[in-house]
Amino acid sequence: MKTSTFAILSINLICFIALAVAGRDFYSILEVKRSASKNEIKKAYRRLAAKLHPDKNKDDPNASEKFQDLGAAYEVLSDPDKRKTYDRCGEECLKKDGMMDNSDPFSSFFGDFGFNFGGHEGHGHQDVPRGANIVVDLHVTLEELYTGNFVEITRYKPVLKPASGTRKCNCRQEMVTRSLGPGRFQMMQQTVCDECPNVKLVNEERTLEVEVEAGMRDGQETRFVAEGEPHMDGEPGDLIIRVVTAPHEKFERRGDDLYTNVTISLQDALTGFELEIEHLDGHKVAVQREKVTWPGARIRKKGEGMPNYDNNNLHGTLYITFDVEFPKQDFTEEEKEDIRRILNQASNNRVYNGLRV
Repeated sequence: MKTSTFAILSINLICFIALAVAGRDFYSILEVKRSASKNEIKKAYRRLAAKLHPDKNKDDPNASEKFQDLGAAYEVLSDPDKRKTYDRCGEECLKKDGMMDNSDPFSSFFGDFGFNFGGHEGHGHQDVPRGANIVVDLHVTLEELYTGNFVEITRYKPVLKPASGTRKCNCRQEMVTRSLGPGRFQMMQQTVCDECPNVKLVNEERTLEVEVEAGMRDGQETRFVAEGEPHMDGEPGDLIIRVVTAPHEKFERRGDDLYTNVTISLQDALTGFELEIEHLDGHKVAVQREKVTWPGARIRKKGEGMPNYDNNNLHGTLYITFDVEFPKQDFTEEEKEDIRRILNQASNNRVYNGLRV
């Protein structure tokens, strides 16, 4: 038994050493476990890409290299076939089999994920004409906002393609001087254009992935740089995806808190009850009452609200308001007398303005 255990440990150690020699440790680069799911890999990539992007680390001479390593790690671990090969014998096997694209992470991955690194809306030159931004509402469920999710959207994007002939481009206003006769001149503005190769707009299908992060709120935006309207003589605008929460049949969100109503019977209201509420991720919230519950009574469950966007370890409060369903059948005189005897309540009827604040 000891020999068998030692042999297994030896094999694992050899495999680990071989993988380390074979190339980069993509799991360490992405800061995920070897058992990480595809969604966990996507979340890790998006988080680290925002953190390690060269535009945010201009003082780090190795920023571009780190970002390229991150792109390579995502390229491999997000592809089931490449990941299987990598797990078997490392990066060198991928290169030997021609499975490493060695593509530029700036162009390969930013088209698929939305980022916002600040600055001039992701564009470097303010004087370059730009196409219009496109703002699209993405309706998401409370379940998605509670646990997080990746949503694929398909966009038919107009792309500039070469066409036959030429066109006037880079049009601008310039001052020109005209002679009106001996010693007389006139200065005026006129439009001057260059002759450029002609282009045409062709719709291309693009699949984009929007990460719905746990705790996001209505109005939060994800920006896809250069995925907006094209400009004939400049840069395309951006595509902005704005989160909109869809109505939910059980819960209402207010900030990080959740509100729900539960209807109980009159019997449970008077004698106590136990029940479970299924939460947004499927876990059960136990509710127990041993005393009388009146219509409109409210209890709080701390830590059962929505996750905080900035710190998912913090959760709001779940507020549960109780409604009481009264029996609809009529009682006999004997049953009524029993009810009066059990409740032993004196008549305390009063008339008042219930709408008064």
